[in-house]
Amino acid sequence: MTATRALVARVTEGKAYAVGFEGLTLEDWPAGEVVIRVAHSGLNYKDALAITGRAPIIRSFPMVLGIDLAGEVVSSDSARFAAGDKVLVNGWGLSETRWGGYSELVRMPESVVQPLPAEFSTEQAMQIGTAGYTAMLCVMALTDHGLQPGRDAVLVTGASGGVGAVAVSLLARAGFHVIAVSGRAEQEGFLRALGAAEVLGRDAISAGGRPMAKERWSGVVDVAGGALLADAIAQTRYDGIVAACGMAGGGGLETTVYPFILRGVTLRGVDSVMVPMARRERAWARLATELDRGLLAELSETHDFRALPKLAADLLEGRLKGRIAVRL
Repeated sequence: MTATRALVARVTEGKAYAVGFEGLTLEDWPAGEVVIRVAHSGLNYKDALAITGRAPIIRSFPMVLGIDLAGEVVSSDSARFAAGDKVLVNGWGLSETRWGGYSELVRMPESVVQPLPAEFSTEQAMQIGTAGYTAMLCVMALTDHGLQPGRDAVLVTGASGGVGAVAVSLLARAGFHVIAVSGRAEQEGFLRALGAAEVLGRDAISAGGRPMAKERWSGVVDVAGGALLADAIAQTRYDGIVAACGMAGGGGLETTVYPFILRGVTLRGVDSVMVPMARRERAWARLATELDRGLLAELSETHDFRALPKLAADLLEGRLKGRIAVRL
């Protein structure tokens, strides 16, 4: 059987972490009902951590990297899918406990595969990727809580990154007053173009270490964690909601119970990995109708598969903005 390229992480006999391109055959892959020829994948923050080895993302070795993929079914033992179907997979432990999407050919259990919405090409799906899908899960958390466009202000931290940029666009397009926070002042024009009504530096939302401060916004999409998340919670309005989905600024959280018991603030964790299929399909359906695909093209770049190691380093060093798709 002909080998196809994959980006694989291994631990050597000397316990050194190594990532490189290898040739794999279908026989190398774990069992699964659906064989997919991958057309596109994406580069997410977690991917960059795994590629560079800067965080212990991977639970077993060897591991094919890549937390998402979109492509066409080559063969299927599942009644749900047939050869020629366009599909996508994201989360479900890809690149952690399950071989992932940075491979020209993959084999997946049918339980993790979902149809690609007809509105999207495989490239568009991976321009959205796990980051954009996570942004929609955060938006759903806010709207399910009762936040209303035209009435409520929403703070978005890490706004120039993959999750943040899509969240800003989705919220602004829906009619929310979006306050975008970025540590890079040169990104203000980019964020205004996405629809942000205000663009602030991190210092501008500091609560000065106080657990409660003046109420400024009804909702928050936070990708930072750490001190920035604590500041966001401290200034959330009565009965507001904070959707926390990342830890780019640290995994700690120093706050008190006061915002929760005195203002009724909800802190909602947003996971993108093990979300039930019905909620995933709802998120992708909303993306198909609510995301500005013209703007998606403007805030996205598509690169060749072979550029992944350099792209991962660039992403972690803050040299990339918006969404990065990868063409296999």
